[in-house]
Amino acid sequence: MAWASWTTTGIYPGAGGVRTEEAGVISGNLTVHTTWTGAEAQVAVQYSGSSDWFTLAGSPVECVSEPESRDLHQAVVEALREGGGSGVPAHWATHAA
Repeated sequence: MAWASWTTTGIYPGAGGVRTEEAGVISGNLTVHTTWTGAEAQVAVQYSGSSDWFTLAGSPVECVSEPESRDLHQAVVEALREGGGSGVPAHWATHAA
């Protein structure tokens, strides 16, 4: 079974923060982690340095390839930097698993 993962640290969301399933909207110094399992990508965020991970709203997302899941990770990082209560960007959310 194929899998891959990406982590980006030091993300400071724009105004409105980031939407999570477990904790609602969070903001501050965040780490984003995407895990691709061969069929879907799971995206989680945490306060940098914390041990608690929160599922990003709209995750998991159907992803059929490693490059597609890498593109998803980058799109999430960019959306989070924009803020506005971001979750998985709308284009990707339509692929939700």
